Amino acid sequence: LKKAEIIPTVIDDFLPTLIMGAQWSSKDYAELGNTLEVKKVRDEPTITLNGSSTFSPNLCRASTTYTVTLTDPDAPSRDNPKWAEMCHFIATGLVLSSSAGGSCTHVQLSNLKDIMPYKPPGPPEKTGKHRYVFLVFAPANGTSEALNLTKPADRQHWGTGKERHGVRDWAHLNGLVPVAANFIYAQNKKQ
Repeated sequence: LKKAEIIPTVIDDFLPTLIMGAQWSSKDYAELGNTLEVKKVRDEPTITLNGSSTFSPNLCRASTTYTVTLTDPDAPSRDNPKWAEMCHFIATGLVLSSSAGGSCTHVQLSNLKDIMPYKPPGPPEKTGKHRYVFLVFAPANGTSEALNLTKPADRQHWGTGKERHGVRDWAHLNGLVPVAANFIYAQNKKQ
């Protein structure tokens, strides 16, 4: 995340407590900076969260509701991010289920609530590779209450109206802290 300048450009430095996965097909999944073809990421991915009780002892609480986001800090290009950040997805209602051994193995996706529907990556022509960053958030106060998250007023700048602002501001406004991240690169075929 630091090498790709996601930290500190998109989010402040944090200690991940979960491992996050995003998978579009058996061959197309996020792997901390791999490149995927735009046509392969058109559909909403399956999201997984994993961790273990030794990794974070308080991790597998059935009462914690997680929120997943997808942002593009390179809109319209990394050299000219005047539209950045671009909000591509916000969903909440991710609840971990714990196996008998205390290892968190998967996310219950049946109760997902879209705050901002999935907008697939669609980088413009001749803008190079874009970083598409997934972040998973938990309530900063540890609440088990339902989350009443605000929907950004616009996808561009996550509704802040400020260039190079986005998910960090939105998460802060909603009382959320990052617990996991992953990302891919994608670019338009015409370069």
